[in-house]
Amino acid sequence: MKYLMILNDAPYGTERSYNGLRLARSLLKTGEAEVKMFLIGDAAACAKNGQKVPQGFYNVGDMLGMVAHHGGEVGACGSCLDARGIAAGELIEGASRSTMDQLTEWTQWADKVIVF
Repeated sequence: MKYLMILNDAPYGTERSYNGLRLARSLLKTGEAEVKMFLIGDAAACAKNGQKVPQGFYNVGDMLGMVAHHGGEVGACGSCLDARGIAAGELIEGASRSTMDQLTEWTQWADKVIVF
């Protein structure tokens, strides 16, 4: 099954992006799922490299990196990155600057689209 997950919320402040990442990791662990994640709006900041969080607190950047490391594709909306002052070189390994055209393509590819 092919899943597109669209994250909208900032990496911290709510747990929506965190929960989307938890589901993505769980789906990839089954070995039967293909996962693509598109970060739009405030969620574009989820892909920022070098996030510092208090000890014992989850790190969204690390979680997103694990999704990419296990075969998931990660795209971050380019205009959303620009609006937040995040350059492509500041993204975690495995994430790339993306476009609405790619989101359209991924939506057509997916069997299921899940929005957080």
